[in-house]
Amino acid sequence: MSISHRQVEVFRAVMQAGSLTAAAQALHSSQPTLSREIALMEQRLGYALFERGGARIRPTAAALALFETVQRHYSGLAEVQAQARALAQAELQPFELLAQPALAHALVPAALARCPAAAISITPAESPLLEAWMAEQRFDLALTERPEAPSGCQAEVLADLAEVAVLPADHALAAKPVLELADFAGQAFISLAPTDPYRVQIDALFAAAGIARELRVQTHSAATVCALVAAGLGLAIVNPLTAQACVGAQLVVRELAVRIPFRVVLLTPLHRPRHRLAAVLRQAVLGALDGAAG
Repeated sequence: MSISHRQVEVFRAVMQAGSLTAAAQALHSSQPTLSREIALMEQRLGYALFERGGARIRPTAAALALFETVQRHYSGLAEVQAQARALAQAELQPFELLAQPALAHALVPAALARCPAAAISITPAESPLLEAWMAEQRFDLALTERPEAPSGCQAEVLADLAEVAVLPADHALAAKPVLELADFAGQAFISLAPTDPYRVQIDALFAAAGIARELRVQTHSAATVCALVAAGLGLAIVNPLTAQACVGAQLVVRELAVRIPFRVVLLTPLHRPRHRLAAVLRQAVLGALDGAAG
């Protein structure tokens, strides 16, 4: 015959308090009520838990053994409750989003416009710092251009796009819908920083084609590249999201005949409690990417 949760609770209280009177006070009950619960528990178990003698009771060897099991159960329950409280506190914390600067500028605002009102903290970071922070599980999600997943993270390619050309609106080449590499020959060109992987790839393509450009200005920021182009300082090749975010009266965007891949990758930490907004934000980013493609 099984024993009830109430009986186990009474048994634990008596074992901890050392007497029925003290246990009754701890449980806000009466001594006769607890005595009946213990007696019924012993009846159902088929053996004695306490030796009665005067006002105090002494636990039997069986009671001591049972108490160890009960304590382990309550200890585990306390751990579960503590973890539940910790997760509840985490839910109240701002959603921590990490993003490469180009994506923080050109993609994140459109994505957040699709989210319900929520507390979100945005931190821009370049590689390799971005990957290091995600490996340390410091952020809820990250947006990057690199498909390789850092340790302890999962990588998901959300979009596979292509780099584009940006030109001053009044430039002669703006009349062409698609630009060949040869169109850049002798043209003033705004470059990304020498260590930027897209800069390295773009320079290699022009070198392999034997095409010389006039390299005038370089910068770490794709948004700054677009601003320099809009000011009439030259042509450039940048990611399509930044290009679309910067397009205006002084700047136009054109396709390239050669494809230079540009990917948007979502990094998810595997060992950080999953924030309730993670799935919502992922869908918002996908929606913003669809809007940009449209």
